[in-house]
Amino acid sequence: MIKFKMNILPIAGALILAGCSTLAPDYARTELPVPNTWQEQPDAQSKGISSEFAQQVPWKDFIKDQRLAKLIELALDSNRSLRETLADVESARATYRIQRSDLFPQIDASLSGNRTKTSTGDISTLYEAEAGLSGYEIDLFGKNRSLTQAQMEAYLASAETAKAAQIALIGEIANAWLTLAADSNLLTLAKETAANAQKTMDITNKRLELGVDSRIDVASAETIYQTARSDIASFTTQVSQDKNALRLLVGEQFEDSLLAGALPQSESLINDVPAGLSSSVLLARPDVLAAEHDLKSANANIGAARAAFFPSVSLTATGGLASSVLSDIFSGGASSIWTLAPSISLPIFNGGENEANLAYSKAQQEKYLAAYEYAIQSAFSEVADVLARRATIHEQLDAQASLVAAATRSYELSLARYKNGVDSFQNALEAQRTMYSASQSLISTRQVDLSNRINLYRVLGGGLADTSNENMTVAVTPEEG
Repeated sequence: MIKFKMNILPIAGALILAGCSTLAPDYARTELPVPNTWQEQPDAQSKGISSEFAQQVPWKDFIKDQRLAKLIELALDSNRSLRETLADVESARATYRIQRSDLFPQIDASLSGNRTKTSTGDISTLYEAEAGLSGYEIDLFGKNRSLTQAQMEAYLASAETAKAAQIALIGEIANAWLTLAADSNLLTLAKETAANAQKTMDITNKRLELGVDSRIDVASAETIYQTARSDIASFTTQVSQDKNALRLLVGEQFEDSLLAGALPQSESLINDVPAGLSSSVLLARPDVLAAEHDLKSANANIGAARAAFFPSVSLTATGGLASSVLSDIFSGGASSIWTLAPSISLPIFNGGENEANLAYSKAQQEKYLAAYEYAIQSAFSEVADVLARRATIHEQLDAQASLVAAATRSYELSLARYKNGVDSFQNALEAQRTMYSASQSLISTRQVDLSNRINLYRVLGGGLADTSNENMTVAVTPEEG
């Protein structure tokens, strides 16, 4: 092992000076540019999440249907778009670590030998073992610390963006799954309607043979049948396309047993969110946090721009051993050598470059402040839209279900009157069309209700709390932060 003594005071002093505070402005979180609460609130009688915020409930506790939960788990592992976003996080993390390395001196060690013959014929030999640092900038005014802070905030912003992408993916998978379930419901309804229409056509044909009905009645009966046939073809195509879209989102093949053949009841699909929500929950939404980290990064860049107005001090220092005998280097018989070369640079005139950089940094801070506040306002608007739909969806569902029940009774009575020769076929036909249309609308409304519940959970920032995602580590470890 090479042993040598070296004056470590310059290096120790450099490290102490590098720990000085920066010239960046003190960061203070802006006040919420939105009201404290939403005009519409979830039902106070909601059960499931009780008083916890959506952000505190992992998606595995929110999604109750195990088929959907399995698809979401597969998507978080295999979705290619999400993988791309996670790769961006790792890139930002590496960039932060590169910038952070400027806070520490880079120490190199070398071992060299030199053998020289003079004009007199004398031969001299010199071996040297050295270690030292070269051109290390002592961070007196926090420029490197500010730049490192800026990169760390940029990394954290990318990490929050990845979280937002994961939450969005959870919502997309759930809504795509529900779309497939709704289209499957519509396909089943179209097949049932076609079967009923076929029976009605058989009745009108027999009555035509008996001279009771006219050909107009037969043709009218055929219209609802052909309409249902057309819908069967359309919804069959739509179901196949829904499956393709879901496979693209998941990113890998999965068993058809994970798909829903019909819309589930809300109680068996998901939990609910609490009443009395405060708009302050938006501050923990990943996209809002990402915007805030961008603002903090811009804030740190102001510190770096201010530091450029002050002198910069660099240090080059080496220390080691020298001997004409190589073995003395290792045995301790060599002489000690060292060099110390500090330098200072003071900006005097640069054509206004430093002033322009500072002005640019301040303008960027204003830009990211506006972006942060807009992110909060956008989040508030998203939640308000979902809550507005939530406030009326129950009434619409109840009305739509009552409409289907009334239309079904009307059709059954009209058909019975027609069979008994009391009423015309046109009344029965109109009743059947109304029942078919109302049933389709009920399926669509049920889909809207379930999607609204999922979207409310998503826009409140729920999805990743208390879950360990093997695909992404966003926390800054102590040695890095």
